[in-house]
Amino acid sequence: MNVAIIIAAGSGQRMGQDIPKQFINVYDKPVLIYTLEGFQKHPQIDAIEVVCLEGWQDIVWAYAKQFNIDKLKWIVPGGASGQESIRNGVYHLEGICSDDDITIIHDGIRPLVDETVLSDVIVKCQLYGNAVTSMPYNEQIFIIDDEISTVKYIPRETLRRVATPQAYKFGKLLSSYRTAFEKGIGIHGSSYTNTMMVELGERLYFAAGSDKNIKLTTKDDLELFKAYLKSETDNWLK
Repeated sequence: MNVAIIIAAGSGQRMGQDIPKQFINVYDKPVLIYTLEGFQKHPQIDAIEVVCLEGWQDIVWAYAKQFNIDKLKWIVPGGASGQESIRNGVYHLEGICSDDDITIIHDGIRPLVDETVLSDVIVKCQLYGNAVTSMPYNEQIFIIDDEISTVKYIPRETLRRVATPQAYKFGKLLSSYRTAFEKGIGIHGSSYTNTMMVELGERLYFAAGSDKNIKLTTKDDLELFKAYLKSETDNWLK
């Protein structure tokens, strides 16, 4: 069984709007529904769990019914941090998922997940036990020396940008979150499942990514998302 955990528990303060950004309507559809539709349509996704901001659970159920997201099986309340929210979603699946089931974690505010990206994450997880969406880094990265200058750079060939979706075998994911919260490893600040796994000594495996898989953090991101929705691919492009 392949189960998606969609994280939609953030308050979205950086967007500067009156409601959380995952619930902002874009062309008469909430951002979160665009995200859920990508998983609903994918033939290898068997069930969806949403980790939701407290107080918005009934609204998510209503939206799911309105937009025919029938793979949504569970809604779990979020935590005080991103890692607590993911942990809540993972713990809730104990007794539902078996150790070898694949769990795909994805940000609810990444509404343009590509079918091929999601497929590759699942395939790589089946092969290696985990998989993280990744892309090459195409800009030059320099290390600050004295705030106004630099004498050192990091070769971009050694870098990868990692995002969601990312997939893990459920048994390893569950035991890792238990260990992380018992020992306080990889759960603070901006930590996510991938960084936590590395801090726990796990090797991560790269899967395909896409530049369209943007995270909606600011109003500019929202405008870019709207532009992607309206864009058309020229037939002459190879």
